[in-house]
Amino acid sequence: MSENMERYTLTKGQIFYKGVKRVLDILCSLLAIVILSPVFVIVFFAIKLEDGWKANTLFDQTRIGLHKKEFSLYKFRSMKMDTPHDVATHLLENPDQYITKVGRFIRRTSLDELPQLINILKGDMSISGPRPALWNQYDLIDLREQYGIHQIKPGLTGWAQIHGRDELEIPEKVRRDYYYLTHFGFWMDVRCFFKSIGVVVSEKGFSK
Repeated sequence: MSENMERYTLTKGQIFYKGVKRVLDILCSLLAIVILSPVFVIVFFAIKLEDGWKANTLFDQTRIGLHKKEFSLYKFRSMKMDTPHDVATHLLENPDQYITKVGRFIRRTSLDELPQLINILKGDMSISGPRPALWNQYDLIDLREQYGIHQIKPGLTGWAQIHGRDELEIPEKVRRDYYYLTHFGFWMDVRCFFKSIGVVVSEKGFSK
């Protein structure tokens, strides 16, 4: 962590932008859901074909959002039904044994994250922001609270996500989240959005 980091308080301009951003999130998530609806259908049927028609296609986890409020984050299920529920994938013992064939593809391409557009529409999340921590990632939650990062909503993508994705250690992830917080604004979100496209296409930082 940087020695120059201290708890940050949003400026009046940044607080105003939070309201503007909510409007943009609603418009963008609605548009994305309409445009990507064929992809939703394809992923839905791909999961059903592999795991059977009675298998759940969606999966939800308790995550930490704005002001440390808990919410249910939605994903397309990429792992087997008997996978431990509240454990980050990289912390599982031999995670490959749990990932399905369809799941491996949708995780690599980030298609498993698409249902989070519903979270954005509901107001749990934003298009960009720090990736939401699991409820039991206490070290990450405590560091984010220490530096004021819970003042903003978690995002579908974010500054840490495009600078390491699955590879970042928690202190470095928080340092990137802090940078996003201190530069919180429209142009930062534009940068996050377009850089995210490049990261997904290149699969940079994806933990195989």
